[in-house]
Amino acid sequence: MEKLLEVQNLTKIYKKDRGVQDISFDIFKGDIFGFLGPNGAGKTTVMKVITGLIKPDRGSVKILGHNIADDFEKAMGKVGAVIETADSYEYMSAYKNLKLAARFYNDVKDERIDEVLELVGLEKYKKEKVGEFSLGMKQRLGLAAALLSKPEFIILDEPTNGLDIEGVVEIRNIVKMLAKEQGVSFFISSHVIHEMELTCSRVGIIYDGRLISQVTMEEVKAQNISLEDYFLKCVKESRGEVVNG
Repeated sequence: MEKLLEVQNLTKIYKKDRGVQDISFDIFKGDIFGFLGPNGAGKTTVMKVITGLIKPDRGSVKILGHNIADDFEKAMGKVGAVIETADSYEYMSAYKNLKLAARFYNDVKDERIDEVLELVGLEKYKKEKVGEFSLGMKQRLGLAAALLSKPEFIILDEPTNGLDIEGVVEIRNIVKMLAKEQGVSFFISSHVIHEMELTCSRVGIIYDGRLISQVTMEEVKAQNISLEDYFLKCVKESRGEVVNG
């Protein structure tokens, strides 16, 4: 299988020893890879390193075979990302926000802006100011911006954070539709176990700055347990606790 992302021994330590240590994992074409862990586990730190927002203390990241430290533009050329929050100008319309975002890419035509607005279900709201949008609509607009360049790989940091049930379902359905119909692969962080279980094909569990497990959802289901039970088992094992069953 083609590797989209290769992370090797990634380490970034902040004050008071917070951060991530020796994180290694791969994401393959066709994956919806969930990065599951509690708040403060290190999910956003890893995503910021991968997207070049911060530098690691050590370790390497390759996207589509290009090392981000040596060839950042080529590495990120087919990547879309929304890290932490979907930023937008609230006094501008959805369409004008995307028109502005399109300037960062080569050859994004107006037709593509309409296309991504339709993909995320915002086409009929394109002339409305973003300040009038719900949080879920703003998240969908952020996803639309990430889709402008027709990326092969999309990185989403807590995309359903703060959304109501309807908004969560909307984002999940869009992700699964893009993966199925357009072959887009995803790297999605979340602390919401149920959402990861419903959305992802593979899951990496990060706890206390370390990646303690990587598993496919098929492997979890084969154990006749939920992802929540699997997560708790992995956490207990990482602490050296005895796991029953």
